[in-house]
Amino acid sequence: MKFGPVPLDEAEGALLAHSAQLPSGKISKGTVLTAAHLAEMAANGTTEVIVARLGPHDMDENAAAAQIAQALVPAPGKSGLRVTEAFTGRVNLVAEAPGIVEINTRAIEALNSVDPMITLATVPQYARVSPGMLVGTVKIIAYGVGVAAVARAAEAGRAGVRIRPAAHQTAGLVLTEVSEADTRLRAKSVDAIEARLTQLGMRLSETRVTAHRTAEVGAALAGIDGDMVLLLTASATSDPDDVGPAGVRAAGGAVTRFGMPVDPGNLLFLGRIGARPVIGLPGCARSPALNGADWVLERVACGVPVSGADIAAMGVGGLLKEIPSRPQPRRGKPGS
Repeated sequence: MKFGPVPLDEAEGALLAHSAQLPSGKISKGTVLTAAHLAEMAANGTTEVIVARLGPHDMDENAAAAQIAQALVPAPGKSGLRVTEAFTGRVNLVAEAPGIVEINTRAIEALNSVDPMITLATVPQYARVSPGMLVGTVKIIAYGVGVAAVARAAEAGRAGVRIRPAAHQTAGLVLTEVSEADTRLRAKSVDAIEARLTQLGMRLSETRVTAHRTAEVGAALAGIDGDMVLLLTASATSDPDDVGPAGVRAAGGAVTRFGMPVDPGNLLFLGRIGARPVIGLPGCARSPALNGADWVLERVACGVPVSGADIAAMGVGGLLKEIPSRPQPRRGKPGS
């Protein structure tokens, strides 16, 4: 592609590089210049104009963006994504279903390494989305790019982005209570957790409230309905042998991970009872604000395996925004 200033008599059929204001109105950048455009520019005192002109082996920005987006999402109906029409070298990938975004990061890095003029920006890996949310945008920076580069970028990123919908349809919630204050918190807790499930396209199938004792917790966990099980204890779970994890074992299950390097959300634990995943929620899950439990809940709900190593890796970026209800804010005395 050739780019730069040319005399008006050489500009017909080229792309206007920068918008121009003329007596008849504005000519937008990227417009293919006609004889009429150039005549009006000359009458307005213009002698040269900055243009872009595609070469025989170049593809215009819209065609390039469309080809790459089509490769990224070859089957929109199956991937949960909608691909918009190309405009000014941009095509957006938009969620059509609730779930989390699964990105082939190596494929996207390869795509973005082909040519600096070819770019794809996405939301973070495993970001939760709802219908209508922007997931990614393909942008061709220049007015045109080489046909061969477009082909390489399309192949590198093929099927690199999709929405994973919820793999579980329902979840059961067990709450423990030890005082009247816990009873007053019950509705708030249920509402916050039910909202999280609804955002993923899931349903809260049953809620059981029990005393904060291992035997009672175990019985509630073993008998509750739901494809997955959530446990929120009245008292913070401070040890792998505390009431919550012990209740999972009493129900015949196992605890696979206790604690996570995300704040708020440190006191989460993860386990299983038979084939059903169990998440021991930290107290901050009573708030709708983002916390570490969201990251684990969303992945488990959508069928993404979560190992201890996966949780350990959440520490980078795991210092989340402070929440007003936090009983002991992170900030200490001045100078601490």
